[in-house]
Amino acid sequence: MSVQRIMGIETEYGISVPGNPGANAMVTSTQVVNAYLAASAARARKARWDFEEENPLRDARGFDLAREVADSTQLTDEDLGLANVILTNGARLYVDHAHPEYSAPEVTNPRDAVLWDKAGERVMADACGRASTIPGVEPIQLYKNNTDNKGASYGCHENYLMRRSTPFGDIVRHLIPFFVSRQVVCGAGRVGLGADGRDSGFQISQRADFFEVEVGLETTLKRPIINTRDEPHADPDKYRRLHVIVGDANMSEISTYLKLGTTALVLAMVEDGFLNVDLSLETPVADLRAFSHDPGLTHAARLRDGRRMTAVELQRQYLELARKYVQDRFGPDVDADTADILDRWESVLDRLAADPMQLSEELDWVAKLKLLESYRSRDSIDWGHHRLQLVDLQYSDVRSDKGLYNRLAARGRMQRLLSEQEVERAITEPPEDTRAYFRGRCLAKYADSVAAASWDSVIFDLPGRDSLQRVPTLEPLRGTREHVGELLEQSATAADLVSVLTGDRR
Repeated sequence: MSVQRIMGIETEYGISVPGNPGANAMVTSTQVVNAYLAASAARARKARWDFEEENPLRDARGFDLAREVADSTQLTDEDLGLANVILTNGARLYVDHAHPEYSAPEVTNPRDAVLWDKAGERVMADACGRASTIPGVEPIQLYKNNTDNKGASYGCHENYLMRRSTPFGDIVRHLIPFFVSRQVVCGAGRVGLGADGRDSGFQISQRADFFEVEVGLETTLKRPIINTRDEPHADPDKYRRLHVIVGDANMSEISTYLKLGTTALVLAMVEDGFLNVDLSLETPVADLRAFSHDPGLTHAARLRDGRRMTAVELQRQYLELARKYVQDRFGPDVDADTADILDRWESVLDRLAADPMQLSEELDWVAKLKLLESYRSRDSIDWGHHRLQLVDLQYSDVRSDKGLYNRLAARGRMQRLLSEQEVERAITEPPEDTRAYFRGRCLAKYADSVAAASWDSVIFDLPGRDSLQRVPTLEPLRGTREHVGELLEQSATAADLVSVLTGDRR
């Protein structure tokens, strides 16, 4: 099924202390995460994150970057002693340098990716509210955005498992034009042009101005359109994890859904060698910015074969290829998820070509632009007015009563895929069809016995055992409810569980 693959989203949230602009972001981020940890006995208080199997400096191009030349932000395998919580829904909530970050559990389809990403927004809102009630802590605000408009950017990264056998050169060649142009579907919208937002105007993407190269290992300096980190968090002989850093943090469920779903389709075509059309751009980094700075959608990028295409036209090329691919592989038996992604993708592109404002209840950048234009018209202000940047920021406020996106959604002015009941359940419950189920249920049921966990293992500290007991979870499609649900129900203690898994009946 072509949109189904192991995928997930990790999001760094913008953080501020309105009454104290000089507040230490690392300290305030720690307060947020620790406040959430302290709030409920349902979260494992003992478990630490297991860094042992991580290798963030391995490059997909066939080498390991030396630690002594790596930027400190790349060393994500070091335990810095910062706040770090593993949640019962299989997610990770922690401090990533100057930001609180929520890494959603791995899922198998784009709708579930939206669900557990949206649950992360609720976790962050809860954590922020709890931190602000601690005596001596000033009120803290969190934003699901990507820039402080002072020159700093923070990421919303997508992760997709791919076949290790797929040539990396094919990934680069086919994904760069797709990533450069897909912002017209999943851009978050931004007031200000340039990394520091100094020039006035509105653009489609929050991240576009921060990318400098086509391919590379960095995530914070010299950001590349294609990131080469080769850290699968799974069986390395079977899988490669594509770490996508070029996307925006979306509030809109439709934008996130299409972001993950269309990318999954393109990856399926790359894996199967279906893409026999070369859409390579002459200047992809420049076009990434040019497309973003053009909400009128008229900029035409030059392809290496001499043709010119707008971002919508490039996306339509991928859509048409995806329809041919699905018809060729599945015929009339295409699954409902894939059919829905294709139909929504086509509908969005048709309306972008006709009048983007038709999508003001579906896509973030269009919804935000409509809001901003209403303020500009009402108050007769130009794009350089500081009030517009405040509106931009408030759109991504995670609070239900303050965030402009959340207020629009509550009034039925943003289309949703999910019910709030689903989202509330996903705050504590893991996906049932990936290894996240095993991780999350172990944390919920055996909290006192889980010493550590990571994406690819759960480590138990059991009475009577001289050493910690590591249970590897290298295959993301094992450890599901179908696979281990009955075993977990029958195992009263972690010792019982480990005895069955290891065959050691001591």
